[in-house]
Amino acid sequence: MTRGTGCPWRPASRLAGLVLAGALALAPSVGSAQIPPSPDELASYTGLHRAAARGDADGIRQLLAGRADPDARDARGRTPLHVAAFAGQAEAMRTLVTGGADANALDAQRYDVVTIAAVRGDVATLRLALALGARPGNVTSPYDGTALIAAAHLGQGDVARVLIDGGAPLDHVNNLGWTALLEAVILGDGGPRHVAVLRMLVDAGANVGLADRQGRTPLDHARARSYTEMIALLEAAARR
Repeated sequence: MTRGTGCPWRPASRLAGLVLAGALALAPSVGSAQIPPSPDELASYTGLHRAAARGDADGIRQLLAGRADPDARDARGRTPLHVAAFAGQAEAMRTLVTGGADANALDAQRYDVVTIAAVRGDVATLRLALALGARPGNVTSPYDGTALIAAAHLGQGDVARVLIDGGAPLDHVNNLGWTALLEAVILGDGGPRHVAVLRMLVDAGANVGLADRQGRTPLDHARARSYTEMIALLEAAARR
């Protein structure tokens, strides 16, 4: 077996191989798929977007008192709350939600503040987003995923723990046919970070038997990649 080629096993058929190769080629590069406001966008912002980016809670209150729309959108569909989340502006986030902003709004790429914080590994902003009413199970991104799937992909253990404790769905299947368990193996590197996330998912009760569209389970993928620690974890879980 050759690792790192994008197709580390022999497919059952040429068609299955083409389907899988296509899925891997389209696999989400979660960190780069999100688009935070650029320096030019930040410089051009006015109103609530400008105040949110700067963490200007007093300015936000004044604008809301003047009937500014708390869910106004920029050119990429970001609300002021999205902008505040990208910048880690906690007080701005609190003020916006208190003033009526939708904590579960999606931007044009279908990201919410939970997934923005998750991808950035910003645990403080993630905890705040959940406390403000953002749902950990929102279906987000062009891949119909969740923040937990993003955390599994990236090996974000601290983020995964917060999401699991917050009730994030463990077995959501995205539009590539992958769960958080599958992404931790397929898009992980078999190292400590991804092993830790895999362990959290297994211990929380994620279904280790859920297979991808080719019928391959997380254990099958771990074996194909010779990910020893993942294999041991998944084999033990399968025996329970």
